[in-house]
Amino acid sequence: MSSKSSHKLVLFFAISCHLLQEKFTEASVLCKESEKKALLEFKHSLQAMDSSGDDALFLWETEECCFWRGVECNILTGYVEILDFSLQSWVVAGTISPSLLKLHHLTSLNFNNNDFNGSLIPEVFGSLKKLKLLDLSNANFRGPIPSLLGNLSMLETLRLGEVDLSFTNLSNANDWSQVISHLPLLQKLSLRHRDLPSISSSSLSLANSSISLTYLDLSDNNLPSSAIYPWLFNVSSNLVSLNLSSNKLKGPIPEAFGNMKAIQELYLNDNLLVLAENQVRGDSGLNEIGKLPDFRVLDLGYNLLNGPISKSIGQLSNLHVLRLAGNFFDGDVISEAHLSNFTNLQVLDLSSTSLTLKFNTGWIPPFHLSQMMLCSCKLGPRFPDWLLANMDFRLGLEYLDISALGISDSLPYWFWDSLYGLRYLNMSFNQISGTFPNKSIHISHLDLSSNNFSGPLPHFSLDFGAIGRFGTINLSRNKFNGSVSPICNITNKVPLALLDLSNNQFSGVVPDCFHSFRSLTALNLGDSSFSGSLPSSLGSLTSLEMLSLHGNKFSGELPLYLQNCTELKFLDLSDNELSGEIPMWLGQRLSSLVFLSLQRNQFRGRIPHQLCELKYLQILDLSVNKISDSIPPCLKNFNSMAKKVSLDRRIFELHLFDQPYVRSLIDVRYVDEALITWKGTKQNYPQLGLLLAIDLSCNKLTGEIPEELISLQELVALNLSRNFFTGKILQKVGHLRQLEVLDLSRNKFSGNIPTSLSELTFLSILDLSYNDLSGKIPTSTQLQSFDPSSFSHNRGLCGPPVSPNCSMVEPPPGKPAVGGEKDSDDQVMKWFYICMGLGFVVGFWGFCSVVFFMRSWRHSYYRYLDSAKDWVYVSFVLLKARLVRRIKGLSTRSGLIRTATEGDISCT
Repeated sequence: MSSKSSHKLVLFFAISCHLLQEKFTEASVLCKESEKKALLEFKHSLQAMDSSGDDALFLWETEECCFWRGVECNILTGYVEILDFSLQSWVVAGTISPSLLKLHHLTSLNFNNNDFNGSLIPEVFGSLKKLKLLDLSNANFRGPIPSLLGNLSMLETLRLGEVDLSFTNLSNANDWSQVISHLPLLQKLSLRHRDLPSISSSSLSLANSSISLTYLDLSDNNLPSSAIYPWLFNVSSNLVSLNLSSNKLKGPIPEAFGNMKAIQELYLNDNLLVLAENQVRGDSGLNEIGKLPDFRVLDLGYNLLNGPISKSIGQLSNLHVLRLAGNFFDGDVISEAHLSNFTNLQVLDLSSTSLTLKFNTGWIPPFHLSQMMLCSCKLGPRFPDWLLANMDFRLGLEYLDISALGISDSLPYWFWDSLYGLRYLNMSFNQISGTFPNKSIHISHLDLSSNNFSGPLPHFSLDFGAIGRFGTINLSRNKFNGSVSPICNITNKVPLALLDLSNNQFSGVVPDCFHSFRSLTALNLGDSSFSGSLPSSLGSLTSLEMLSLHGNKFSGELPLYLQNCTELKFLDLSDNELSGEIPMWLGQRLSSLVFLSLQRNQFRGRIPHQLCELKYLQILDLSVNKISDSIPPCLKNFNSMAKKVSLDRRIFELHLFDQPYVRSLIDVRYVDEALITWKGTKQNYPQLGLLLAIDLSCNKLTGEIPEELISLQELVALNLSRNFFTGKILQKVGHLRQLEVLDLSRNKFSGNIPTSLSELTFLSILDLSYNDLSGKIPTSTQLQSFDPSSFSHNRGLCGPPVSPNCSMVEPPPGKPAVGGEKDSDDQVMKWFYICMGLGFVVGFWGFCSVVFFMRSWRHSYYRYLDSAKDWVYVSFVLLKARLVRRIKGLSTRSGLIRTATEGDISCT
């Protein structure tokens, strides 16, 4: 190339760069005035706030609109192309202005994660002709999908995943499938959890096959098979990912899925699918899917699949994810033949299937999993040695659930050495024994509950944050012992949210170091041998929702700093040695309490009226204390006992995974349990949301039962036994329709049993014994079915089941019945006492008169007393001398034995 040509080429590039720079500068500095005005009009209809509550769009007043927050312009032309309001640090609300139509070059509009207060989806979106992406998910829109969206011929991605259609007459949305068919360039569509209506036959006839749609999510819509299959198998020939989970799909898995040649991910979990007889044999259905060349994800979890699993499933050699969890394969066997071709498998979920896993000793799996979930399969009693091949940290195993496998073996020596890299480990509900190594355990979520592990606690390091935002440690129901002071040395790059050390053999004082765990949500130290006062650092746990310290030896009064734990829902301090009065701040500051148990302590004084402020309380247990005075009538303010309230009883729930191959979330859940006296026995009751109970038994309460308790019409259990209550049983007790347990025994109730008691049809436990009740027991199938002991030691009660009938007419108060049994008994006792008194007078004074008037008898009597005194003295002296001799003989003999023993020891 000549020098002249080279100069021309350089000059051409220089001029081009200069022109591009000028164009870029012009677009950067001077945005289009018309579009700036349109954006300002758009802003005036919005309210945008950041996390501090300040205006997030305050910079939308400067000249360069292309630099405004959420606005992106074309660097060459300066036209606004993208409006993105999905930033996590702010929330946009208000209405959508039609001024958006002046943005003629807008290609992307994203309102994800905002709040438009349930407003209708604006039809103006359907006029933005150049839109390629429209995201309205999680923005609190509602209403039918506008038919004008079908005009967006260039739309590639439409996300309506969390648009609220629940307040709309969905008959207006029957044409949703037609809207989709008019979007030829649509690539991704999410209509998750929208309660979509079934597709009509007219819509089906108008549906066109799309060559662009590759991602389709119709999960959580309750769509039946007949409504979705015909449209689905015609909508796109290029679907790569299809999610139909949580619908109402029934029957066998359709063979037509095998015609979707491009499909790679198929999610059919949480439906009502079954395996047809030919599918069990492997002739069709799954066999057709197995022929697809790039099939990677198969999720059939939580359906009605049963019968033996065909070995033809191994044809899916490219599978990355296989999920069969929650089906009914009881007794079926998974062997090496089923898994031998899965060389690419990364996620295996067979949990809750009752499958029997049989592998030869020394088997080496052909896959290297990142997640393995085998919960409730049958694998024991030996610990699976083939796990070693998958636990190499270089191979990436992060999630391992081998809980409830029937393993009753000691943990192999290699296990803790291979643990590095594992984020989640669940070995609960086995009989595995072993101890922790003398080194740090690096993990985010550890559950070893209900096993036979022993020894001291190790040092935990929660330094893996890839799985979730929090860490959990559950070592309950084992045989760990010693001090729990190692918890103070937990290093936590990931905040600790759950710590359960209950039902072990720990002892001593609980260390005062909880200020390091301010994110702790659930703390359970129950059923050990801890003593001393409660650590003051518990007051720093402002996120705590569950605190259980039952079954220890904690003493002292309830510390004031517990009132800082204002998020507490579950507080169990039962079976300790706590004392003092029940503090008023329990009701004033811990207003979210759902469960409160102070059972079996030494609390005294009265029930504070402030306790009535706990309007969410479902279980109140103050039994076995020294509480006195009367029941405050304001207990009627327990709203959750007065009317049906939907409460989420899960104290702690943590989402762990949302990886590309695993769309469904894997959860760590902690469900609160409590040891309560339920139906006469003390037992763990895990489903507290189903129980509404008040237990004030074994105290010193007095007075009458307040009428206001009748308003607690959802109450299931009421125990007021072993107190000093008086008066009559509430006449309207039958209004407590949900009562299953009623115990009023060992009080001083009087009068008749209310007839309304016969209306309690759910009553299964009744005890009215040891009172002063009288009259006839009301007649009903329910009351007559109880054992007579439920009414025993009430002298005035009659009728079944105490006696066949009431043979006498009850006398009016104060007037005894003539000839009655009670009157006869009283007469006999009266004459008995009179005769006994006369006999004593005659006998005593007759003897004294004889001694006084007859001198010889008097002298003989005194001589007899002297002789008796001498005999007693001599007998005592002889007995004393005898005992002294015997003690000396025993001490001499023991000295000889001890000398002989010491001689034997010294010879060994």
